[in-house]
Amino acid sequence: MQKSNNINKFSIGFIGAGKMGNPMIKQLINNGFNVRAYDINPKVTKKLEKENIKSVNNLRALGNSDFIISILPDTNNVETVFNNDTGINQFLRPGTIVIDMSTIAYSSAIKIGKELQKKQIEFLDAPVSGGVKGAIDGNLAIMIGGKKDTFKKSSPIFKAFGNNIVYAGKLGMGQIFKMCNQIMVGSHIQAMCEAFTLCKSKGGDLKLLRETLIGGSANSWMLENLGKQVIEKDDKAGFRIDLQLKDLKIASEAAFESGVPLPGLSLVIALFLETRAHHEGKNGNQALFKTYDRMANIKLK
Repeated sequence: MQKSNNINKFSIGFIGAGKMGNPMIKQLINNGFNVRAYDINPKVTKKLEKENIKSVNNLRALGNSDFIISILPDTNNVETVFNNDTGINQFLRPGTIVIDMSTIAYSSAIKIGKELQKKQIEFLDAPVSGGVKGAIDGNLAIMIGGKKDTFKKSSPIFKAFGNNIVYAGKLGMGQIFKMCNQIMVGSHIQAMCEAFTLCKSKGGDLKLLRETLIGGSANSWMLENLGKQVIEKDDKAGFRIDLQLKDLKIASEAAFESGVPLPGLSLVIALFLETRAHHEGKNGNQALFKTYDRMANIKLK
């Protein structure tokens, strides 16, 4: 990947070094950026140290960074980090660019951005799609909301994470695009599980069905990347059901705020809740097949 001549001048404070954050930090380092990382979990910090990644033990130590990047599990985590009184906001200097790459509530992204703007700190909401594999491969899709000039200033950073980089529009619009993405992700998984269940109930060959669907208009990323796991009854997590539900809930709340009925979204949420009710929330989102196993009283293998 072509490196910017000014890359080494940027100092980046990275908040959240878990399954997504860790490979993203490595992508930044591999692209020549000066990165220091923080995670609230001491075990994660120790892992960073073993991997020779610079780490700090408090948010204040990141206050002099040119860029702050965060990727955290949910809205509450992000609001805690970017709190004016107890979070990192009190340590940031004017002109800093904050990029939150978490998937959070639209209203929260706008609120955080406006609070930072009062301090002359620029903010982008930039949620990602592609999961852990996309982070490891440097192939994430990134949806970005905020001022266009701020987006342009930050583009060398985004290019370290992937090539599918979309400026979605005003502040908060990155989150809206991500919600739409997650609605379709959930619906595609549901449709795949339903198709596989019908085929198996009639004695069909699921491997042949998958190959057939991939070659036609029913193809999808889910079918290509998770279809094999469904057939093999592999529930290993790439993107957990708990996180899928969190994202779908955010989309449902945004739809309610706008008075927009999304009955398909409501159905997908109900199906994933059934899966979690059976203590399967830590499984990968493709494990929705277990709900269909129970409803149809058949086995997919």
